[in-house]
Amino acid sequence: MKKITIRFNAPVILAFAGISLAVLLLDGVLGQGFAYRYFCVYRAPLGDPLTYLRFFTHVLGHSNYSHYIGNMLLLLLVGPAVEDRYGSRLTLRFILITALITGLVQFILFPHTALLGASGIVFMMIVLSSFTSSKRGDIPLTLILVVALYLGGEVVDGLFTADNISQLTHIIGGVCGLVFGFAARGKKRS
Repeated sequence: MKKITIRFNAPVILAFAGISLAVLLLDGVLGQGFAYRYFCVYRAPLGDPLTYLRFFTHVLGHSNYSHYIGNMLLLLLVGPAVEDRYGSRLTLRFILITALITGLVQFILFPHTALLGASGIVFMMIVLSSFTSSKRGDIPLTLILVVALYLGGEVVDGLFTADNISQLTHIIGGVCGLVFGFAARGKKRS
């Protein structure tokens, strides 16, 4: 009988999930102000160095365990295939760029609300995962369906649903996934 071993796959995705869990636990121990101060993007003075840090760290904060689990289950489902296909460095770069773009959009367009959570990253990964088996010159049918179902649903929800969910962040994440998928076609794993 062959020995079964646990393989540490997808280090970027696993680290992201672990750091996000640590932030959630620390927020529970230290109080609500911890996540808001360091892991939530909102309109703050440009003279505050934390403003720039939060453009990236907001994706690691979550409002509660349910919010965390909803994002991490999807991330852990699609993220390892993305990291396997594009490599850890490029996956990390995709995460950082998506975090920055969603953070800047939130900061500029929504001065009276705050944003935290990994849903933009998750939507980027969902769309990007549709590219994992594609070749130059073709557009996978799964990509078309993902864009139509996920992003189309977010557009409809954004227009007709009033809730505390940032559909624009989901859409931006999905668009980032489209751009990264087309830009990274044919690139070697790094």
